[in-house]
Amino acid sequence: MSTESLFRPFSLKSLNIKNRIVMAPMTRSFSPNGIPGENVAAYYRKRAEGEVGLILSEGTVIDRVSSSNDANVPHFYGAESLAGWQNVINEVHAGGGQMGPQIWHMGVMYNHHSGWVPPQPFEGPSEFNNPDLKNGVAMTEKDIEDTIIAYGKAAADAKRLGFDTVEIHGAHGYLIDQFFWEGTNNRTDAWGGKTLAERTRFGAEVVKEVRRQVGEDFAVIIRLSQFKPSAYDFKLAGTPQEMEAWLNPLVDAGADILHCSQRRFWEPEFEGSDLNFAGWAKKLTGKATITVGSVGLSGDFFGAFRGENSEATSLDELTRRMERGDFDLVAVGRPILADPSWVKKIKDNRTSELKGFSKEALGELILE
Repeated sequence: MSTESLFRPFSLKSLNIKNRIVMAPMTRSFSPNGIPGENVAAYYRKRAEGEVGLILSEGTVIDRVSSSNDANVPHFYGAESLAGWQNVINEVHAGGGQMGPQIWHMGVMYNHHSGWVPPQPFEGPSEFNNPDLKNGVAMTEKDIEDTIIAYGKAAADAKRLGFDTVEIHGAHGYLIDQFFWEGTNNRTDAWGGKTLAERTRFGAEVVKEVRRQVGEDFAVIIRLSQFKPSAYDFKLAGTPQEMEAWLNPLVDAGADILHCSQRRFWEPEFEGSDLNFAGWAKKLTGKATITVGSVGLSGDFFGAFRGENSEATSLDELTRRMERGDFDLVAVGRPILADPSWVKKIKDNRTSELKGFSKEALGELILE
């Protein structure tokens, strides 16, 4: 099947990208003390030169003392870290690409294997990372208000530095997702609630503040997931009606693009339809969506962290869904992490040159 549908341009507000392929955000932990260096800038520039349409950065944390559990995850605050990001976006633009930072607060976390812990306890809607792990403190009203402001400040800095968009990380069991999930949000105040629609309030307020800070003409993306890293078959929204009640407040608050994370993009979200998460999100909201999940590889991302290798696979099912109009953009993670020329090889039908993925690729910033 032709991959022509992946190489149509896409424009929305501040975004004008050459194709439909997005580099998915992937934590790399190569920024000591939270400062991205020349090696990080070179890594992203190589992907821009490799004709990735839109690069979304690894998660980069907002200005809260305990927003990270890893001393080598980049910050999106502070003069030195922002200077590092200024260099990154300058290099990406010089390489012909567009880019947005993924702004992030991890919420209540496991302690990092390195032994490093932040100087203050992890914070979340409750003390829990999941119903079986208590490892933080419940946020006060002021904590919540200050955190919303910190998201907005990071987005404003992204626009000021010259980034083309910003993505809010609302997926995978991190802070915003902890507010969504009844398993971690047991609050009885206005930030909790018995329904998913009620528990969407924190995420919607973050989007609203980001929108206020960047203005109407700057594209805002939010990444969402149904599953939990500890429970792949979990669904926040069990029905299309629940999903609509979850997503519409985020859209009404100002989200332009919904980045719909799945382990495997081809898996249907609900019975009776082959639409995936991104397909349902577009159908229910009318907004642009990004699909993601094992695109071009035989195994999933989380398996990579367990040491599992993957082989290159066909894109026929992806292009079938793209041509049908299920989603607008396609995020690709590990293939682009391992091979900066992956997009060019797909475009030129050089499929015999496609690489698989091995866990060793996680241990370096690959430039060739």
